[in-house]
Amino acid sequence: MSGYVAVVGGVNIDIGGRPFSPLVPRDSNPGSVTVSLGGVGRNIAHNLSLLGAEVQLLTAFGDDVYAMQIEAGCAESNIDIHRACKIPGAASSVYLYLSDEKGDMALALSDMAICDRIDVPYLEENRDVLDGARLIVADANLPEASLSYLAEMAKVPLFVDPVSTAKAHKLPSILHRIHTMKPNAAEAETLSGVKVTDEASAFRAADILMEKGVRRVFLSLGKEGICAVDGGQRFRFHGYDAVVRSATGAGDAFMAALSYAYLKGMDLKETVLFSAAAATLCVECTETVNASLTEEAVRERMKKGMR
Repeated sequence: MSGYVAVVGGVNIDIGGRPFSPLVPRDSNPGSVTVSLGGVGRNIAHNLSLLGAEVQLLTAFGDDVYAMQIEAGCAESNIDIHRACKIPGAASSVYLYLSDEKGDMALALSDMAICDRIDVPYLEENRDVLDGARLIVADANLPEASLSYLAEMAKVPLFVDPVSTAKAHKLPSILHRIHTMKPNAAEAETLSGVKVTDEASAFRAADILMEKGVRRVFLSLGKEGICAVDGGQRFRFHGYDAVVRSATGAGDAFMAALSYAYLKGMDLKETVLFSAAAATLCVECTETVNASLTEEAVRERMKKGMR
């Protein structure tokens, strides 16, 4: 597979905690704490690299205690960050999350102010990276003006991860320029106005996004699977059986696999099965990114049980 993917988004230090038993509010809960590299953009880039894609990451981070960890981690993961914006005196992004005893996220706090420095002048400086890519993947942690810039100037398909309902509000004006979007139920509701409660309402929300100009929609229903729409085609997948160790990062794995599947020319059904398998491999490990992810591992997971 020739060419590279340009990923534009955030890089974080992830600090996560998981209790040994059900959480007790307003109390100290015994559990385990992990510190790792994260950020939606970086996670997508890492997963893409593990799958075998060449990746250039346009991002911003500070020169604090975390900067060396970010640089070393990206180098180890074969993520090209030589065009990243390193800002003197600034604090790198930190994502603090707390899971329940089953591994599902209970609460999170993100300090991502530095993402505002992934601004239009920075993107314009790196226009050659964007123009030379086979695909651009952006996360909605970017400033709204930066997302609009990418939408207007992109010469290749633009894939967008809404990230959260708060960030999804940046996207309505550029929906007609987005090739592929991966919202969850809440994000789809924010963008479509349809309350997503079941399969029928999920497809209704996806159809509205398509009417607004999005080329492909992969609407995640969490444990209930995926509703996918691509032009006149649609596919419903209920998911793979899995033992969930941590749900953090699963959406990023799905987005990376979705991008990789596009580059490999997979059809709608295979794209969903492949991307869902990558996300399943993520939830079956305790890390934000499953270091064992490869195309071969994903295809092996596709052969195992479905619901």
